Amino acid sequence: MGGVVFLFPGQGSQFAGMGRELADAFPAARTVFEEADRVLGFPLSQLCFSGPEEQLKLTENTQPALLTVSIAAYRLLEEKGVRPNFVAGHSLGEYSALVAAGALKFADALRLVRQRGKYMQEAVPAGQGAMAAILGMPPGRVAEICRKADQGTVAPANLNSPEQTVISGDAAAVKSAVELASASGAKRAVMLPVSAPFHSELMRPAQERLEKDLRATQFADLKIPLVTNVDAGVITTGAQAREALIRQVTLPVRWEESIRELIEEGATTFVEVGPGRVLSGLLRQIDRSVHTLNVEDPKSLQAALDRLAQVRGGDAEAEAS
Repeated sequence: MGGVVFLFPGQGSQFAGMGRELADAFPAARTVFEEADRVLGFPLSQLCFSGPEEQLKLTENTQPALLTVSIAAYRLLEEKGVRPNFVAGHSLGEYSALVAAGALKFADALRLVRQRGKYMQEAVPAGQGAMAAILGMPPGRVAEICRKADQGTVAPANLNSPEQTVISGDAAAVKSAVELASASGAKRAVMLPVSAPFHSELMRPAQERLEKDLRATQFADLKIPLVTNVDAGVITTGAQAREALIRQVTLPVRWEESIRELIEEGATTFVEVGPGRVLSGLLRQIDRSVHTLNVEDPKSLQAALDRLAQVRGGDAEAEAS
């Protein structure tokens, strides 16, 4: 099946109720949630299905929750014999992508992202860090505004699309950059309700702690190539995957470049595997010529399987002719 990519979402896609319909309808999905509960030693599944939202929004809970829902959805595609040509994940989603690629065991990924969330939360005291989304302004201009902002460190953290750049850093500096962006013609510049300044230099303590855990974890070579956040380039070895995850903590997510790299590699169909449609929205801002699908519940799963069967049929016809 030519040109199919599975994309895995990161933070910003979480909500109470996610994954419940999949677990109710499919034993393979239910098994994933049961494994997560067992590995983590608390009922993560109930947090995903019922909340409360305040608990789910704590990053040490959000990260394993999103990973689990994404892998539950992935296992169903796998069960149906659907295999992508490439995988990629936005921030935290890179862990889900590596599980799908066979580089990381699901249980190891769960432990890692639980610790990753904890380290990130503890790296910066509450209220001292912040993130904001700048919409309708070229990424280069956003970087320029960050350099002009005062009262601390702020820099681009998620280079999401030509229309959207997320910035991160000291709360006062982020606020200063938001005001500058608004005054300089940004369509919108809004503070985000996040618990830490992800993908910024302020995450250095978290990176140092997580590096020890990553180096102690076994990584296999990838069965499916992955495009990393930090370099927007294709990797195939476990060693490359580990190094990318270490650097990812403090460096920006180069999402637009990653998608363009995948299109360059021949991708024509992107499937967002996990809760929400955040990545599908960004894809439309990057390149409207590609097909976007998502899998987060039984209805979207069936729609994706139908569409992917058509893609496979089209590929077979092209090869025959």
